[in-house]
Amino acid sequence: MTDHARRLLAEFVGTAALVAVVVGSGIAAQQLTDDAALQLLANSTATVFGLGVLILVFGPVSGAHFNPVVSAADWLAGRRYGTGLTATDVLTYAIAQIAGAITGAVLANVMFDLSAWQISTHDRITTGHLVGEVVATAGLIAVIFALARSGRAAMSAAAVASYIGAAYWFTSSTSFANPAVTIGRIFSDTFAGIAPGSAPGFILAQIIGAALGLALIVMLYPRSVAEAADNAVVPHPSTTDH
Repeated sequence: MTDHARRLLAEFVGTAALVAVVVGSGIAAQQLTDDAALQLLANSTATVFGLGVLILVFGPVSGAHFNPVVSAADWLAGRRYGTGLTATDVLTYAIAQIAGAITGAVLANVMFDLSAWQISTHDRITTGHLVGEVVATAGLIAVIFALARSGRAAMSAAAVASYIGAAYWFTSSTSFANPAVTIGRIFSDTFAGIAPGSAPGFILAQIIGAALGLALIVMLYPRSVAEAADNAVVPHPSTTDH
């Protein structure tokens, strides 16, 4: 298997596992209690632990992006200096991530003896939710690239997972912050799902948030460790080794 194929496999499996954690814990929470606060607590706690582990497992192979806007930001941050992903990498990563997200949602449905193929009816599109997604995604990108540009990318497993766990609670949208995960969650009509009509607005908000987060990092860390752009989320072999 080529190095690039291994990267795509890691992004596919890692994103599938992440969505299985998010959706599966949402289903479990919904089945265990009717209390919305407890449901969110269970969902966010499982996501924090699951995401941290997945970054540690897959990060050395692909960087553990699991997120198209992270991959796009990696390309954008590094392209002036010949580091980070290539445009082709971003496209293939995104395809693997979206396919993985859908697979993870279907897997979660099957694990809980629900219909494998579902379409969510959970409408989330409000102004507050969209602002929440901008904030959540901007913060996520800022955390990832602040660590990468200051030579602390090895701390990303704990830092990124902790940020996402906090953002579940301080953002109105419960911090999707990920276009692939947003698409995957369309396919689960449960506590963790999102209706198809809400997804485009969320994805646009995530793109805007990613741009704002990256702009902030460029101002705070101007070319300080630009070569580290290739180490988002965690250090991994150079893309030039394909």
